[in-house]
Amino acid sequence: MDSEELLAQLADIHLPEPVSYWPPAIGWWILAAIALVLLAILLRKLVNSRRQQKICQYALSELQRCYDGYSHADPASMDQNKLDYVNQFNTVVRRVALVHYPQDNAASLDGASWVDFIRQKGESSLMSDDIAKALQYGRFQTKCDVDVDAMQSFGQQWIESLYKSSAKSKEDSRDNATTAPQGLSSDA
Repeated sequence: MDSEELLAQLADIHLPEPVSYWPPAIGWWILAAIALVLLAILLRKLVNSRRQQKICQYALSELQRCYDGYSHADPASMDQNKLDYVNQFNTVVRRVALVHYPQDNAASLDGASWVDFIRQKGESSLMSDDIAKALQYGRFQTKCDVDVDAMQSFGQQWIESLYKSSAKSKEDSRDNATTAPQGLSSDA
């Protein structure tokens, strides 16, 4: 037998079956699980951010409604209009504080403690002594001499600062928790 006859007796080369795409290897399953978890976290943050924006916009629109009520009121009773505005303003700010800081018992604060709370919790650089006095004693006075435009600007700044700082403080606390050694809090 010569070599050609021997080669003719050999069967053709059988190629292996092509690699299928299903089921994927374990690494792809792990990658898919990680991607789903990251997508869920991202979606949750997006929904929470949208919710916070809507709440902030609602609070600002309530504040604007108070201001519009004051600006469209009868100019003959300006003192009563200012008192009404101050009380409505105080109500909106207190509601925002209750939603934003439920654990701080903001509902029971009044007078100087209420003004101190406002100064501590949000941006209060626009709060003048007249605004602080109006927030402190407004509902107990018969005449209130406060610049309503300045008070409106302060209220908008304070509400916006709460919602911006809450998102930032949540990010900061998460960053501090990930960088702090185990067993130690980020406050230590």
